[in-house]
Amino acid sequence: MNGIHEAGLLCSQRLVAYIVSQELAKASSLLPSNKNRSALVHSLIGSLGLLSSPSVSNHGPGKSTSESYNNKDVLRVVRPRLASVQQLCLYHDRDYVDFILNPSNNGAKLSSQCSYFGLEDDCPPFQGMGEYVQMIAGATLSAAHVLKLNTFDVSICWDGGRHHAQKSRSARFCYVADCILAILSLKKASPLPLLNPAREKARIMYLDLDLHFSDAVSECFYKSAPCNAVSQVLTLSLHHSSPGFYPSTPLADLSDPAGPGFDPFTLSLSLKQGASSKTFERVWAIVSAVKDAYRPDYVVLQCGTDGLAGDPHGVWNWSIGEAKGDMNWCVGEVINKWDAKVLLLDGGDGGGGYDSPNAAGAGHSLLCSFFLSAL
Repeated sequence: MNGIHEAGLLCSQRLVAYIVSQELAKASSLLPSNKNRSALVHSLIGSLGLLSSPSVSNHGPGKSTSESYNNKDVLRVVRPRLASVQQLCLYHDRDYVDFILNPSNNGAKLSSQCSYFGLEDDCPPFQGMGEYVQMIAGATLSAAHVLKLNTFDVSICWDGGRHHAQKSRSARFCYVADCILAILSLKKASPLPLLNPAREKARIMYLDLDLHFSDAVSECFYKSAPCNAVSQVLTLSLHHSSPGFYPSTPLADLSDPAGPGFDPFTLSLSLKQGASSKTFERVWAIVSAVKDAYRPDYVVLQCGTDGLAGDPHGVWNWSIGEAKGDMNWCVGEVINKWDAKVLLLDGGDGGGGYDSPNAAGAGHSLLCSFFLSAL
């Protein structure tokens, strides 16, 4: 981010949007797999004093409050708007959107239609499902929108990060593909002119640091660019992959440049069981090299907590802290050193993370590291 400031594109203070509202926390907390987690995450983060203070008041929908915490960062709390049907249909099939937003289906007993749309097993229908879908998508789209305004350097949406939902099906606790919707929105943004003066279209890099492969996102943009052209979207997923581990798809395997289906803009790096911060430190040079070669204008960073030590999966042994390779360190490398605007999703609330205290602790730790390091 320092390069952006040195280029004179943005103001000397870094402006960060934090997407939250009571309505968002309430709707997000309805998710059957993570009941009340959103409220826990935002309450713990609020205990830092970052979301409110005696000098800050709420100015209502569509506006923001702000507070400066050091000479570098200004946090602005931005209230999200509900995603419209039209916005949801930029990716999802209309039949799926109509069904999932219909209040009569929100608490429906399992039926053939529910099964057809993936509303079963780990994605059961639930009361408030339609509002949940519109709020989650709206929050992530709001986070993308404020970056496009050319005012904010970073936007944070803890309730976003759903990377498994398909065009016409829910999947693996994901009812809406908010990551994809955000990328589609950013494709319409202007490139950063002082960094890339000759570029006509913005480039978006999607970086997924999650135990599970970003199947829906990677498949959506797989071979989406014409032959020999630079794609507007590059996806890079760091995850675990093994026989029988969800999701089972060839794209989850280590990318092979010699393979017939290789797409240089759809990349996967599968990490073995037991991957730790030392592992992330070793592979980070690869992540940085991909970024340097692609030179994105915008980075969408999905950072799940299901790979942290203590998660019920027990596959990885990643740490939250700030030592090299830790989660905070990886996020800090992207936010503080990459010359791009950054949309940060998840933190264990929206995407991966099956231990609520772990997820809330990760969000709390990330913001402490990000905003309070100078104090």
